[in-house]
Amino acid sequence: MVDAHTTLVGVMGSPVRHSLSPLLHNTAFEALGLNWTSLAFDVPAGHAAAAVEGIRGLGLAGLSVTMPQKSDVAALMDELSPVAEGLGAVNCVVNRDSVLRGESTDGAGFLASLHRSEHFDPKDAHCLVLGAGGAARAVVLALAEAGAAEVVVVNRTESKGTDAAALAGKVGRSVAADDASGIEAVLTAADLVVNATPVGMTGQGDASSWLVDPSQLRGNQLAADLIYVPRQTPWLEAAAVAGARTVGGLGMLVHQAAIQIELWTGQPAPVEAMWGAVTTAPS
Repeated sequence: MVDAHTTLVGVMGSPVRHSLSPLLHNTAFEALGLNWTSLAFDVPAGHAAAAVEGIRGLGLAGLSVTMPQKSDVAALMDELSPVAEGLGAVNCVVNRDSVLRGESTDGAGFLASLHRSEHFDPKDAHCLVLGAGGAARAVVLALAEAGAAEVVVVNRTESKGTDAAALAGKVGRSVAADDASGIEAVLTAADLVVNATPVGMTGQGDASSWLVDPSQLRGNQLAADLIYVPRQTPWLEAAAVAGARTVGGLGMLVHQAAIQIELWTGQPAPVEAMWGAVTTAPS
């Protein structure tokens, strides 16, 4: 029951009404026995500053942040975690006595998803990341910080691919999307291939838009897709037919939200309860 003592958090972005974040957060609060609740706030582009002041003014404990606000919110924080500062993006705001700290939980959530699903450890692994958007950048940085031997980025806009690869430091490099031989060499050596593009999401392109044909994958490789609607993308389906192990994007969503719960409440997140909630929710 929501009452005068309820602590409020939420998710901000636009569009946001479809978000599973309130379901994840509220499932966790119920499992932890906390009088907290999470709501969705539709905040259009250009209105981040007003929303951030609302966190302070209304005494919200924090907010989850999604597109198109991640970069704008980062610039409005009182302090940033090292990861959020490196990415220039925030997906979680923590309010401590009106001091707002920006965090980025996407990369850590992705690694936790790989570990839970496939016991995959990026240390010394050769990794290929397709795309250079915000989620891709978080994955590149997380893989490098986890000790990957190499993180290669392929992106249609080469300059953005180069910028994303730079987040991996000395183990990062980019390959042009039209460099077929270069991509083939990287793909042959890859232990992990991550589709961090929107291709495969409903209404977002088809197989002709794939940066790498998943039918070229092999049985000893792990293919991950950051998309969680649909939960089994055409790219993952083709990778599975080729024999690769596959991990969908739902795990990243769950685990990044679990880290947010821990940042807000200081308590271990009930990850299995959160998994149960999203796997039984309508897709």
